[in-house]
Amino acid sequence: MQERLTAFFETRREIVEPLGPVVVEAVRVLEQFVLRGGKRTRPAFAWTGWLGAGRDPEDPEADAVLVACAALELVQAAALIHDDIIDSSRTRRGFPTVHVEYEQRHIGERWIGDAPHYGESISILIGDLALAWADDMTREAGLPPAALARFGPVWAAMRTEVLGGQMLDIHGEAGGDESVEAALRINRYKTAAYTIERPLHLGAALADADAELIAAYREFGTDIGIAFQLRDDLLGVFGDPAVTGKPSGDDLREGKRTVLIAEALRRADATDPAAAALIRDNLGTDVSPELVAELRAILTDLGAVDAVEQRILSLTDQALTALDASTATADAKRRLRAMALAATARSY
Repeated sequence: MQERLTAFFETRREIVEPLGPVVVEAVRVLEQFVLRGGKRTRPAFAWTGWLGAGRDPEDPEADAVLVACAALELVQAAALIHDDIIDSSRTRRGFPTVHVEYEQRHIGERWIGDAPHYGESISILIGDLALAWADDMTREAGLPPAALARFGPVWAAMRTEVLGGQMLDIHGEAGGDESVEAALRINRYKTAAYTIERPLHLGAALADADAELIAAYREFGTDIGIAFQLRDDLLGVFGDPAVTGKPSGDDLREGKRTVLIAEALRRADATDPAAAALIRDNLGTDVSPELVAELRAILTDLGAVDAVEQRILSLTDQALTALDASTATADAKRRLRAMALAATARSY
């Protein structure tokens, strides 16, 4: 995947260079952001979905499929860059977020205007560029017309779902929706659909898989995708910064209305109003490390952590049952099982 992404950025230089050093530098920042990090989860699921439908790495279409799968990393880059602005995150993978990097440049160069606004504005455009280039990369991958025609509707649905899921997330925080159902809906569309379900669906569509396999992939992908986000929610509160690349307890500071928080509030409202008030009063504030530790203890004592862990186990079991019953190749089943367990494993 790395080679395909590097090669794609090379093809953009002729287009970008006439625009001058400001845009050239912005593209360098985007390229660095894409190439230096990430587990390539989405391309890996898409590629495995293609192989699992009975296709072969030696197939004449394989290289074009790999390029199309790699384009998912540009969608991911756009989502992360924009998400960091929305969440006011200062770090990503142990580095300053893109908007913070540009904010710091503005301050260092003593440019005119508001540095944070400049950083956010440039980063929004860099994220937009990544999303536009994802389309370019798939269109220029060299896919046969029939494969591209099957791929297109799934690609369109995936992009709409991830953006819609982000809207639901923002509205959920602003509207104060504390229900588990709302949090799960956000997980379904903001994360599960474009992390696992749709990448598998894209791979299957490129392979011209039958409806039965596509349905099994989507069931597996939805359940593992939600479980993956639930694990990420736990890491957002309990995770080691050396592993997550973000400050400990960052999700609490960002005020994320996760399933973990929804479960805690549901229990606290019934049994411990003081704990419920403490969570609500501090969610979305600059909580101290000491208060983060106190909130962690409350979430644990209320049983919210155990409830989320149990939900992860249940979703993983459902997903693996659907996978085992599918017509995917035996090798793909082994790979997908390993990927699912790795994506949902406890690591804090």
